[in-house]
Amino acid sequence: MADSPRPAPTRTAAPAGPGTGVRGRAGPGETAGMSDDPTLTAAQRAALRHVRAVALRDSPAALAVIGRALAGTGVRLEPERLVAAIGEQGRVTLNFHPDRLRADGRPVAEALATEGVYRSQFETGISNGGLTAYPGGDRDRWEERMFGGAYQRPGVAATERPKYGGLNLLDHPDGACPRFGSCHLRLRPEVLARTTFCFGDSHLGPRDVGTVDVIEPVLAALIAATAETGVCLGRPGMDLVTLTGELLRVREALAATPRAAGRALDDYVEAQVHGEVRLDRDVLELVVDPSFRGTGTAASLIAAADRYGFPIRWHAGFALPVDGVDAEFRGPAIPPLAARVHAEFARAGEPVHAALIGRAAVSVVTEPGRWADRGPAVQTLQHLKQLWHVLVRFGVPYEV
Repeated sequence: MADSPRPAPTRTAAPAGPGTGVRGRAGPGETAGMSDDPTLTAAQRAALRHVRAVALRDSPAALAVIGRALAGTGVRLEPERLVAAIGEQGRVTLNFHPDRLRADGRPVAEALATEGVYRSQFETGISNGGLTAYPGGDRDRWEERMFGGAYQRPGVAATERPKYGGLNLLDHPDGACPRFGSCHLRLRPEVLARTTFCFGDSHLGPRDVGTVDVIEPVLAALIAATAETGVCLGRPGMDLVTLTGELLRVREALAATPRAAGRALDDYVEAQVHGEVRLDRDVLELVVDPSFRGTGTAASLIAAADRYGFPIRWHAGFALPVDGVDAEFRGPAIPPLAARVHAEFARAGEPVHAALIGRAAVSVVTEPGRWADRGPAVQTLQHLKQLWHVLVRFGVPYEV
């Protein structure tokens, strides 16, 4: 069971920013509130402008798709109301593994606590997807396509690159994109004004993109996929009537309602946050996997919460018996790897869980000789990532 939130230290409330209460269109060259944000660089503004221009071009057709889909359900609702609800109540989550080691050797949780900044793959040198964040790499090329070359301009620094997460429209307790990590930061609504979105993962070259005030193409793609598959953001058995009702519910009330894990491994609205993500300014809360309780990782996360003034909440987590690891979902190499990880790193009575996989992932980096029989370290890390996917897909709530 998920706990009630660990209270945050007293802090001054953040002012209502441009990402709240989006009601109309900003000027043609800016997303809503972007012109008021002095922290954005020229490259970040250009990226936002490019995505918004593409979304504006596709918006009329998208609104027609939304209107037809709603009419077919009998829902008496203007499409614009759904668009406004996302702008007013959408919440971005950034999923991450807190125990992975950055390129400088520090665990992610420790770096968050000491630096107070959430960094992109271009800065950390690690990935919970594909490690392709370098000039000319796959991530660099798809960012060039998606953001109109904004980040490939001369002089653009790695620190300017966007940070990736998801739009948690159904408020899954495991975050919008659990494939990328067992824990997540839930961001303040003000961040929406400097965030771009696409339906599906950006490495696939999605056509449906948007900004918070021109989200129609992304919403249309979500609605069309839901109508076709009956699955929405990882949740099976979803129909458009239920979806529209959930989108219109107040986010804070929805987040406080006990909910099953979303398990949205491949079905999500990706979010790209442009500009710095500062823990003291941009984070509503940190949601942590319970397998980290009592560990050094948890101590670092608690220190970050205390230092930067946000609460910690524990979601229900995922657990599997070692002999329950599926051999089909991510391939036959995963069950024997799970058995090895469990034999070498589990404590008495432990199932396979997030922290256990993390112990093995750290060992691959710090003790490469121990894993040499499995081939290149990058391959073993890839298989550990796939073991995590199996755990998210099939795991039951972790009990502590």
